[in-house]
Amino acid sequence: MNQETKFSQDVEYYLLREIASRSEFTQLELAVKIGISVGKVNHVLTALVRKGIVKMENFKQSKSKKGYLYLLTTKGIKEKKRITLNFIRRKMKEYENLEQEIGQARKEIGEEVV
Repeated sequence: MNQETKFSQDVEYYLLREIASRSEFTQLELAVKIGISVGKVNHVLTALVRKGIVKMENFKQSKSKKGYLYLLTTKGIKEKKRITLNFIRRKMKEYENLEQEIGQARKEIGEEVV
C-alpha cells in the first residue's frame, strides 16, 4: 500500500470520526480540525456522498450558508466500523515497525534495548 493510499484512508477515518461525533460543520472547520486542505476535505466528502456513506444537507440555521449537516447513512455506520478496524490494524503495524526500527537504531549505537 503506498503512502497516498494510506493518507486517503486516514483522512476518511478522521472525517467519519468527526461526522459521527458532531454533524454540523463547514468544510473549513473540518479541514482545520483534521489538518488538511479544504480542497482535500471537499474531495473526500464528495466521494463519501457518492458512495452513499455520508448524507449532506444545507444547515438552514447557518448564518453564512456555508455550514452543512453531514450525517452517516446506515451504510456509512457499517463502513465507519470497517474503516476504523482497518485504521487500527494499519496503525498497530506502523507501531510494530517503529519499535523494530528503534530497537535496531539502539543496537547500532550500543544502547541497551529497554
